[in-house]
Amino acid sequence: MKKLLFILVPIFLAIIIFVVIFIFVNKNSGTGALQVTSAPVSKVYIDGKLIGQTPICKCQANDMISSGVHSLRLVPTQGNFDPFEEKITITSSVLTVVDRTFGPGASSQGSIISLSQIQDKKDAQLLIISFPDKSQVFLDSNPSGQTPLLLQNVTPSDHDIKLTKDGYKDKTIRIRTVAGYKLEALVYLGVNLTTATASALPSATPSATQAPQASVSITILNTPTGFLRVRNAPSLGGAEIGQVKPGEKYQLLNEQTGWYQIKLTNGTLGWVSSQYAQKS
Repeated sequence: MKKLLFILVPIFLAIIIFVVIFIFVNKNSGTGALQVTSAPVSKVYIDGKLIGQTPICKCQANDMISSGVHSLRLVPTQGNFDPFEEKITITSSVLTVVDRTFGPGASSQGSIISLSQIQDKKDAQLLIISFPDKSQVFLDSNPSGQTPLLLQNVTPSDHDIKLTKDGYKDKTIRIRTVAGYKLEALVYLGVNLTTATASALPSATPSATQAPQASVSITILNTPTGFLRVRNAPSLGGAEIGQVKPGEKYQLLNEQTGWYQIKLTNGTLGWVSSQYAQKS
């Protein structure tokens, strides 16, 4: 009997160790889920590789996205809409949700929802960032402040967040906060083309501009995406012609409310949001 136990015990231990290693490896496999929806249907690219069309959910264990920062690009299959491109962060064993509704000009809207772990396992946090910023935030119909906004000790449960700003369409998102995690909602508000007033909207052809002195320069600040888009006009509807990174400095050529004109290293002139740039 002792001889039999001497043989079986190592076998059982080996099985237990294998199961523990299998569970640990799968739990920490370094992949996360990604769900993307859009209107109209769009082709979905991750780091330049086509992975399918919306609606799409990379949610199966053997079909998830590697954790880390990726470039997401949505190309509408219908209508004459500009593609949407943004940096997203995939977290291991967590679902990241992207939604985009395309519209003419700057009327497109959407959101990117992701989770990240925090040290306090009992706390549930909510970080809301919007484009444009200083949008009014309502959590479950209660006014909570302006973006960018970090809310702590949020009840772990389902919630509705609503963002409003003059000249833009209201945006409501259904979320679920989780204890031990910070939920980040990156929200893009679309311009309300029917009710927006000239004072509420950035103008692509301003009637008056301020020409600063040639010695003035700007420094690009940190952004939620890790880069700042350069557009061909001082408007959210302007086409993207390049990207600049935090810490880079450029000569300030011209200035329009909410926008700075700079010259890129290749000689191209473009506009960047003054929200993420500082004069120096």
